[in-house]
Amino acid sequence: MRAALLQQTVLPCQDPENLDRALRLASSALEMGAEILVYPELFLSGFCYEPATAGAEDLMLAALDPFRDIVRDHDCLIIGSVRRGRSNLGFCLDRTGLKLRPKIHPFGEEKKHFDRGEFISPIATRWGRVGLEICYDLRFPEVARSLTLQDADFLVTVAQFPEHRREQWRALSLARAIENQIPHLACNWAEGGGSMIISARGTVLAGAESGEEIIFAEVDLSERDQVRVEIPCFSDRRPEVY
Repeated sequence: MRAALLQQTVLPCQDPENLDRALRLASSALEMGAEILVYPELFLSGFCYEPATAGAEDLMLAALDPFRDIVRDHDCLIIGSVRRGRSNLGFCLDRTGLKLRPKIHPFGEEKKHFDRGEFISPIATRWGRVGLEICYDLRFPEVARSLTLQDADFLVTVAQFPEHRREQWRALSLARAIENQIPHLACNWAEGGGSMIISARGTVLAGAESGEEIIFAEVDLSERDQVRVEIPCFSDRRPEVY
């Protein structure tokens, strides 16, 4: 499958401009044959903590209407996160509809505005079972391991890691792929940079610098099973003594 990470500039509380950027990037990615499009965390709103207005949750759903048109016309999968009330929700959107998963670990100031998610589970799509995590969740290996043990086929992290933590972002993104022997699509925002597509072997198939950029790679899901035969970490696990 051909995956694209859309390392987008995200401006807080500038929804129309963010939407224009997102649609422009999607058009470019689709022209290059992308089947899976991954956006950064809160790519339409940024961390906008303005008081919610009446009907705000309906507006969030309506904001995804242009992307519903894209998946209908191009039969692709779009992944990102959006705000809905007091939730930061990761989503997968394809022709079967919209599926949501909550951010488990709000960070810092977010704790005043977002509730913690209360469940972890992969999202079934025709491209495979997506193990979706959001930004700070990357620092908690339990999230990715839970998704993997629930038979996720690949991990996706959508984030707004700052540039001064890019080395941490890189190390954590690689670790989640290597320790779980699973492909990892790690999409950061343009201001932080460093988005990566990582194979189940821990090889960086494509990587971004800073700024707005799209990176592509062909992701082989069958490699996951090959790696687990060569290095049988999962059959050698000893959870009874951990």
